[in-house]
Amino acid sequence: MWRPIFALIERELKRMLRQRGRLVSAMVRPLIWLLVIGTGFQSLVAGTGGGEYKVFLIPGLLCMVLLFGAMLASLSLVYDKESGVMRMLIIAPFPRYWIILARTTSAAIVAMVQALMLLLVLALLGYRVSPDSLGLFALALVIPALVCASLGMLIAVFSKTLENFAVIMNFVIFPMFFVSGALYPLQLLPPVLKTLALINPFSYGVDLMKHALAAGGSYAPDFTVAQDLGVMGAFVLAAMSVATLRFSQSAWLEKLARVLSNPRRG
Repeated sequence: MWRPIFALIERELKRMLRQRGRLVSAMVRPLIWLLVIGTGFQSLVAGTGGGEYKVFLIPGLLCMVLLFGAMLASLSLVYDKESGVMRMLIIAPFPRYWIILARTTSAAIVAMVQALMLLLVLALLGYRVSPDSLGLFALALVIPALVCASLGMLIAVFSKTLENFAVIMNFVIFPMFFVSGALYPLQLLPPVLKTLALINPFSYGVDLMKHALAAGGSYAPDFTVAQDLGVMGAFVLAAMSVATLRFSQSAWLEKLARVLSNPRRG
């Protein structure tokens, strides 16, 4: 029963390795934020006693890679629906929810691989994870990656075309990132934006990454580790439940339509 999941994960990893431009862009985007935008903002806050702004950016940039990487990996579900590959998976002798589970897992793994690649680049620039925080850092990679992957899968099961997915993704991904505490402390936000940040599950992923990377001073985390894990765990369960239900209904309706159009085969 586990073999289909491993096969789908292997397929997504091979697809990621073949798309070298995708890997390069995954590295370039956060480095531009760190070296260009981070340097500019650092010059603004240098005299305010607010700490090292570029150090504060790193947890958010790692989570940015998780968010973009998982979202783009989830796109393959829509592509398979359009290309006809999904029909072969639907008629395979295993439950429909295994498809969603495998796709979510593979999207999360792809995102984590890209985040680890960025971490290697950051290590060359002098930003390293403390050995005492490796366990929490691993948790801060896995759980936010599952949050982003489950969100991407939720969008994918409701998207009928690649264009629909791209529009919805851009509508969701940028507000999630900007209103998350990735670029500025949540305490400094006005009440309306702070409320949006509190209901944004990505905020808790960024916060958990701050715990793991020990961003101190006035840039300390906004929540406890238990709060981060509780909110993200609840979101993953809810998103996966809705995505599985939607996908199962869509698969059943598609199969029913084929049977009705060709009663002899039914």
